Amino acid sequence: MKKIVPPPGGVCVPDERRGHASVPHIAHGPEDDAELRKVWSWLVARPLPGLLTRAVDDAVKYVLDGARTGRFDLLSPDVDSDERASVGTKLQYRVLNELGLYKEPPLDTRILGIPVELKGTVRSNWMIPTEGQCEISVLIQADAAGRRHRAFLMRAHRIWLNDGANKDRKRGIAADALGRFSLPLIDWTPLPAEPLAQLTPEQLAVVFAPRVGQTARLTALFGFLPDTVIPRSSMETVCFGNKDPMRRARQAKDAVRATSGLEVLVGTWVADRLRARELGFELGDDGWVAVSPSKIQPRVDVTPAQLEIEWDLQTPRRG
Repeated sequence: MKKIVPPPGGVCVPDERRGHASVPHIAHGPEDDAELRKVWSWLVARPLPGLLTRAVDDAVKYVLDGARTGRFDLLSPDVDSDERASVGTKLQYRVLNELGLYKEPPLDTRILGIPVELKGTVRSNWMIPTEGQCEISVLIQADAAGRRHRAFLMRAHRIWLNDGANKDRKRGIAADALGRFSLPLIDWTPLPAEPLAQLTPEQLAVVFAPRVGQTARLTALFGFLPDTVIPRSSMETVCFGNKDPMRRARQAKDAVRATSGLEVLVGTWVADRLRARELGFELGDDGWVAVSPSKIQPRVDVTPAQLEIEWDLQTPRRG
């Protein structure tokens, strides 16, 4: 049965736990919760979409461990439920790092001296431990199927949690409570694309064929995904279990040109990065792209030095 969520202003009593008194208190709504508003203001003053995107993406990739397992999809049958659940645990430390925070008791961290719990989930709800009841929580949800994530800030009062608890005495947030008593941090935000997810089953069978060398695998990968930025992590996944995949990727450049007529540009090389930008691709430091002949229109009137100047002019300055 769906829980009827009581409005703010009522008395709330957290579950009992060893060594801590269960103190009754008033469950204030977000508009009257001064600590909640202070933490929210601190968080939204930061570039949260980019920071949390990096944190979530890194936590997912850590669990998948593609360079050792060849996995790139969190929903794959090769990923068991316990591993998926561990994304939330891995995410905690990545959020601390991105926000420049430290692990501090009594919860996960402190913001402006206020204790804050960090909770991540790849499911539809967050499980709040007894020590997190009636405390402020950053709630991050990753949608593996949609490759996106979102986040809220909420004081998880016990009266706004479900009546049923799991074996660890954790309780989920009542369905109506999130929408009524949380503050939004970021709306659904895309995670970085995984190029391997674009391959058909037949193409995946070629790219991950057993007893085939790394160079051949990468040559096939670039041939199947022309004009697509491919990050280092994807190439390491294709070459999983092998040593020095990036050396093999460099060796694949000539093979790709010979078999597919594509020009491979490497983000770690400044000249290639600038050339890619002229052709409409942002490689960053670790992206690669196999450019189709139709997109290559050399600018013979522009020198690499001039492209470097254009790069500087178009890149926002920090500070």
